Amino acid sequence: MFEIFKLGFLTVTFLDVLDITLVTFIFYKLYSVIRGTIASQIFFGLIVVLLLSFVAQAANLKAVGWILKLISDIWVIAFIILFQPEIRRLLVMVGKTPLLRLFVKSDESTIADIITDTAFELAQHQHGALIVLVKTTGIRGVVETGEMINSKVNKNLLRSIFFPRSPLHDGAVIIRNDVIEAARCTLPLSQETTFNGSPLGMRHRAGIGITEQADVICVIVSEETGSISLAENAKLRRGLSKDSLRSQLLFSLKVSKEKPSSKIFDFMFKHK
Repeated sequence: MFEIFKLGFLTVTFLDVLDITLVTFIFYKLYSVIRGTIASQIFFGLIVVLLLSFVAQAANLKAVGWILKLISDIWVIAFIILFQPEIRRLLVMVGKTPLLRLFVKSDESTIADIITDTAFELAQHQHGALIVLVKTTGIRGVVETGEMINSKVNKNLLRSIFFPRSPLHDGAVIIRNDVIEAARCTLPLSQETTFNGSPLGMRHRAGIGITEQADVICVIVSEETGSISLAENAKLRRGLSKDSLRSQLLFSLKVSKEKPSSKIFDFMFKHK
C-alpha cells in the first residue's frame, strides 16, 4: 500500500515511513526527559536490544529473535518500574501539547476552589490579603513592582505569602492562568473612599483601583473584620459567602474567555 521504494528484498511503504517517524519521535522525547540521568544508559542498552531483535526477525533468526524478545520484554518492565518519575515527566509534557488541550477540560473550577479555600482560611485567622486574577490582558507594570514568584497556584503557598510575619505579606499577589506571577505588588488606589456610606480602607481602595485600570478580578480579605470582598470592573461586593465567592470567580473566569459584554457583569452586581 502506497509503495515508495524497494531496498533489496524490503518494500518500504508510506505506512512504514510514518511508523518509523512516530517511533523516532517517541524515543527522542523519552531521551530528552531522561538525558543526563543514569536512566539514559539503560535506555541506550534497550535500544540496542530492540534493534538487534528487529534485525534477527528480518533475517528470520528465530532462536536469536526469541531470546532478544524475551530480554527486551523483561528490560521494558524493569525500565518502567525503576524510572517512574522520568516516564511521568514525559506524560506531563505530552499532556501539555496544544493539540491535547483542545480535548482537556479547562481548570477554571480548580483555580476558583483554591482561591476560595485560601481566602476563607485567611479570613478565619483575620490575615489580610489581596489576590488579583488576570482575565485577559496582562498587567506587567504592576507585576514588576513586586517580587517574582512564577509558581503554580497553591493554597499553602498563598497562605504562607499572606502570613503576617512573611516579608511578602504586604501588597498583592498577581495570578495569571494557573501561575502566581508575583507577590508584594503595589496596586493603584481608587479615588473612591466610601462604599454604600461606609469608609474604604487602603486594601479595598487598591482592590477597586486595579479593576478600574485592567481587566482583572481582585479578591480582598479584610484584616480588621475577616470579611471577604470581590472587585471587578470598578465594582465591589462585600461580605461574600464561600459559595458566593466561588460561583462569582467561576463565572468571571469562564465568561472572560468568551469576551462578555459589560451588560452581563452589570446584571450580576444588580442582582446580588
